[in-house]
Amino acid sequence: MRTLYHHPLCPFSRKVRVVLAEKKLEFEAHVERYWERRDDFVALNPASEVPVLVEAGGTVLCDSTAICEYLDEVHREPPLLPADAETRAEVRRLVGWFDGHFYRDVTANLVGEKVQKRLVNGQSAPDSRLIRAGFTAIHQHLDYIGWLTERRTWLAGNHFSMADVAAAAQISCIDYVGDVPWENHPAAKDWYARVKSRPCFRPLLADHLPGVPPPRHYADLDF
Repeated sequence: MRTLYHHPLCPFSRKVRVVLAEKKLEFEAHVERYWERRDDFVALNPASEVPVLVEAGGTVLCDSTAICEYLDEVHREPPLLPADAETRAEVRRLVGWFDGHFYRDVTANLVGEKVQKRLVNGQSAPDSRLIRAGFTAIHQHLDYIGWLTERRTWLAGNHFSMADVAAAAQISCIDYVGDVPWENHPAAKDWYARVKSRPCFRPLLADHLPGVPPPRHYADLDF
């Protein structure tokens, strides 16, 4: 049995969990308090970062993009990276956008300040300037999702892809803390509702961190 070392509110861990579920690959999930730098975990990944996937044969894979592309190459059905080079490049561009820009602009500022900072540093107070920056930036990113979905069925084209997984993984973390302004972004909400209704997304909707409950709409498919 493969093992995934993850943290429930890590968007990169969530990305791998969705890919594993979409491809119907069984795995054991181990919640890792990566900031504690546990010796056995550092031996797997010297960076002490989640996610880390350990295959049944002992192969250790680190970094969410490396893990997801590995899974898509080894387990092709259903494909999350398209066969044609042009669309594949667009998928990878969008994965980079959400893993990079969205994470730095929004997730790190909202989830990072409100939840992760307290988990990692105990009672450290959130930085209100960073939270305001996150609230400002999320509107731009949700507008971009709306712009894409007005022109395409899914973010990168006609089919659900790694781009949708990466974007939804980030947004699901923001939604867990109740900070997505859905009422201002109906097109993005429409797209997210379609992702949310996929079976591969159900395990994320069942997440519940002790002391940090999600809002009532979080698991509601008709939010």
